[in-house]
Amino acid sequence: MIKSVAITGASSGIGKAIAYEFARRGANLVLLARRLELLQALADDIRAQYPALQVHCLALDVAQTETLYPTLEQAQSLLGHLDCVIANAGITGVNKTGAGDFSRDQQIIQVNLVGGMATIDAAARLFRQQGGGTAVGISSVSAFRGIPGSAAYSASKAGFSSYLDTTRIELKKHGIQVIAVHPGFVKTEIAPNMEKYPFVISAEQAARDIVDGIVKGKSNIIVPALPWSVLGRVIPFMPDAVIEKAF
Repeated sequence: MIKSVAITGASSGIGKAIAYEFARRGANLVLLARRLELLQALADDIRAQYPALQVHCLALDVAQTETLYPTLEQAQSLLGHLDCVIANAGITGVNKTGAGDFSRDQQIIQVNLVGGMATIDAAARLFRQQGGGTAVGISSVSAFRGIPGSAAYSASKAGFSSYLDTTRIELKKHGIQVIAVHPGFVKTEIAPNMEKYPFVISAEQAARDIVDGIVKGKSNIIVPALPWSVLGRVIPFMPDAVIEKAF
């Protein structure tokens, strides 16, 4: 049973919705993000709704990878034990290849891929000392096939999914479960104009499905399961012309 959870990128979007969903199920929380004032507001609201829960806030920028392990140690100390760490922090970005601003792509890779990997690595280090735990990485269905105009974002998620698949095998012997989450298109305040994409769901629905999958111990969670669990097998083989038209 998962009763203590640390969530990166918890100040908005899917991370915020996951925090509410775990609180609804009675889990104590450590909320992690760069924007501490938003975390405090979220924590206050969760405490008001669920006064029996412990809810703590810690400032964290996953791009500063050297801070990840000490921050997770602090999260563990605050709750006494960590059952689950969710590497959710990430950024979106549309950047045309060759448009002259590669620094945007570098930032996406640093946060989504390097920051995500470093979060899972720090969680694994903590869990190896603790004797087990669950590490969850929030990837994307764009890991299945890249989205034109978002090449760096797609690459960051494909790389993160590969990392999660590999570490799941590696860490099993240490009593550590690694879960990869592949959301489809989710409507949040940080992802504008999502209505133009197919099969869009709310952050609340995504969070319910994600937490259900974590609690059940699924190794790969695709949300919504339909149609993406089917499309995920088909999309890699679609002609480029079809992908171009779709996106």
